[in-house]
Amino acid sequence: MNLKNVALWLFIAFIAFGLFNLFGGPGSDNTRSIQLTYSQFLDEVDAGSITDVEIKGKDITGKYSDGRSFKTYEPNDPTLVDRLNQRGVNISAVPLDDGYPSLLGILISWFPMLLLIGVWIFFMRQMQGGKGGAMGFGRSKAKLLTENKNKVTFNDVAGIDEAKEELVEIVDFLKDPRKFQKLGGRIPKGALLIGPPGTGKTLLARAIAGEAGVPFFTISGSDFVEMFVGVGASRVRDMFEQGRRHAPCIIFIDEIDAVGRSRGAGLGGGNDEREQTLNQILVEMDGFDTQEGIILVAATNRPDVLDPALLRPGRFDRQVVVPNPDLIGREAILKVHMKKISAAPDVDIRTIARGTPGFSGADLANIVNESALLAARKNKKIVTMIDFEEAKDKVMMGAERRSLVMSQDEKELTAYHEGGHAIVAINQPASDPIHKATIIPRGRALGMVMRLPERDQLSLPREKMYADITVAMGGRVAEELIFGDSKVTSGASSDIEMATKMARNMVTKFGMSSKLGPIQYGENEEEVFLGRSVQKHQNVSEETAKLIDSEIRLIVDTCYDKARSILEEKIDDLHSLAKGLIEYETLSGDEILSLINDGSINRPDPEEEIKNAGPSVPKSGKSGFKPKIVPDLKPKPQS
Repeated sequence: MNLKNVALWLFIAFIAFGLFNLFGGPGSDNTRSIQLTYSQFLDEVDAGSITDVEIKGKDITGKYSDGRSFKTYEPNDPTLVDRLNQRGVNISAVPLDDGYPSLLGILISWFPMLLLIGVWIFFMRQMQGGKGGAMGFGRSKAKLLTENKNKVTFNDVAGIDEAKEELVEIVDFLKDPRKFQKLGGRIPKGALLIGPPGTGKTLLARAIAGEAGVPFFTISGSDFVEMFVGVGASRVRDMFEQGRRHAPCIIFIDEIDAVGRSRGAGLGGGNDEREQTLNQILVEMDGFDTQEGIILVAATNRPDVLDPALLRPGRFDRQVVVPNPDLIGREAILKVHMKKISAAPDVDIRTIARGTPGFSGADLANIVNESALLAARKNKKIVTMIDFEEAKDKVMMGAERRSLVMSQDEKELTAYHEGGHAIVAINQPASDPIHKATIIPRGRALGMVMRLPERDQLSLPREKMYADITVAMGGRVAEELIFGDSKVTSGASSDIEMATKMARNMVTKFGMSSKLGPIQYGENEEEVFLGRSVQKHQNVSEETAKLIDSEIRLIVDTCYDKARSILEEKIDDLHSLAKGLIEYETLSGDEILSLINDGSINRPDPEEEIKNAGPSVPKSGKSGFKPKIVPDLKPKPQS
């Protein structure tokens, strides 16, 4: 309980005590007093029933001989005192009050008004989030993180070494400003971190403050914009004023595009309140100097919508790109996150990093966390490579749908479809190596073949694109060869979509058509109006559009024929792989090669694995395991 709450309860207790004394104490005596008329009072005096009388102005109180109390009012009778003396009544006189109320009386009389004022202040604080008092509309909502609270350093940030090197200079300046000032150098006032979501922009900004050991103010761009005009500008002024009081420090604005959009770009000239807030930020950045020790760091994943005035030299004059990590960066990020879990010796970080191209740091942290949860669900003591593979597949393609009941015919068709992809990939030198193949449904897919690139590919050669399209056609071709045209399914729809998109890009964007040449051709542009796609205009002539379509068809047909020739030549390998997938449901790349080359799979017996692993492995084992003998499935006759 904080000091404000303690003071409030003490005030309430004080008021309650005063009310009790005012109405409870004296009131208890008043309830036992008898109200007499003046004539009754004189009769009682003459009868000798009254022993004591107290006169206070014209108010008279007293007691009977039996101890009862009474009170009455004296109507200016000059003979009263003599009559009382004659009857032997004990008389006492009390002076009147001076007319000035006591402190308690003042509090009691003002209590209703104070209560109303207190209730009004309470509701005003609630409406404004309790920040800065009842009228604290313009106070900044920035949170202050000191170096002793949740300290983050560059050691906690991995995979973005180039971005860290860009910001080391700011850290050195905050540690020793005189080193740069004596040579006349000027450190950038602001650094803008640009990158996709989840790449670690906020973490990197906190690491700058942690390395320099200075206070860190953090606020979101949306916190500036409120329904009241002028509030955002006031909050900007208050935020920079707080920064000057805590200098040297770092002010971090997350999602600055919420307030830093280009002015006048919207319909009707834009939002006046947002533009006023942006103008105030621009003025404040011009008004402070780096010698004050304030560094402004902002983050956004939409730099294209920012106002040019924010990006000019003298404001955010240093732009640091924080991209998705490459293979080496993903490996470093995984090492950082795996320090928090108990990993088995068989966990290969390089294999996990190879299987996650395009993943951000947040995605990799999610995979590590999911693997730990899966291992805990199986009552394991450590996290194994199998758990990482399951977690990666779950994040990329969704959880396994083992409850989906597939008939034997559907299982065989899926096995031959995925086997067709795998066989074509093995016989295409430009294709990436196969990592695994499975016929266990995940998400919307009934099966999948995963290939892992040896390294991150920054540009795709022509032979790699042709190989990918050929592999995509392998599933449809396998269905046609084994089950006939009449049994072909819709399972190749996503493969056809990928192949068509790749071929279109080769023709219209990459200049890989000999007839069209190295020229970029825009597609027919469309716009959405009232939920419907409407044709806007066409960027190419009708003859060119026909030629584009014919070139796309030529590329896809060439790859289709290539896939068909490979599968017709390797039909025995296709049968063997399909049988293996039906038997084991999931095969690794090494097991696929062993099955094709040696005709067998060297997979250990699950009972032996359970016996050797001890209590950390559940006794139920894996339901997909069966004896190593592959059944002799007779394929359907070809059409």
